[in-house]
Amino acid sequence: QVQVQESGGGSVQAGGSLRLSCTASGKFFSLGTVSWHRQAPGNQRENVATMTSSAGTRYADSVEGRFTVSKDNARNTVYLEMNSLRPEDTATYYCNVGVIRVGRPYTTYWGQGTQVTVSS
Repeated sequence: QVQVQESGGGSVQAGGSLRLSCTASGKFFSLGTVSWHRQAPGNQRENVATMTSSAGTRYADSVEGRFTVSKDNARNTVYLEMNSLRPEDTATYYCNVGVIRVGRPYTTYWGQGTQVTVSS
């Protein structure tokens, strides 16, 4: 079984920064595509950024230039660095990771989410 755990959420004032972490644990060979999503109350979950090995990283227009995704393969951890935060960035943030396992199909897993609140 694979577990995905996010951390790093919190409350900040507009203009501040936060770094979210997403760590995958369990038995797998390596991480595949990883992505970050967010969902504000009353809204649908939206994709914030997606990192693939072949196409690099794509960002939503709303976060382009402010958010950065990075990955530490040795720690099986993905980060979302969020700068110049705005009140409209307030949401629960989720990561989704794909794992590659020998002899088993490619599978994706969601984390439980971490709350980010930005005050004006």
